[in-house]
Amino acid sequence: MLNTWLKLSVLIITLSVLGCGCTLIEQIPNPEEVIKNPLGKTDLRVGMSKQEVEAKWGKPDEKRIVEDKDRWPDPREMWVYHAQTGIPIDADYLSKTKKLYFDGNNLTNIGE
Repeated sequence: MLNTWLKLSVLIITLSVLGCGCTLIEQIPNPEEVIKNPLGKTDLRVGMSKQEVEAKWGKPDEKRIVEDKDRWPDPREMWVYHAQTGIPIDADYLSKTKKLYFDGNNLTNIGE
């Protein structure tokens, strides 16, 4: 079982390095790190700074200012991480487009 998981992890890492446009993996994690924190699975939390988010997910595919008077009194900065095609498992932002909203420097909402 563990051997299969390691092979799957290496395959996912390889596919991500070759096909991922949203982040750049500077150092490929070892198998133990992948098992503890599978690729694309991170612990983003409301309140994190932009620097903390970027350290976990890399630079977003796009950034823009959005206004939604029904939800917020002021405009928010939205970061979009587009899903990558060909990921056969649920790998969070790699398999589903995610939108992150910031009020100033702090993450306020995580959506799809």
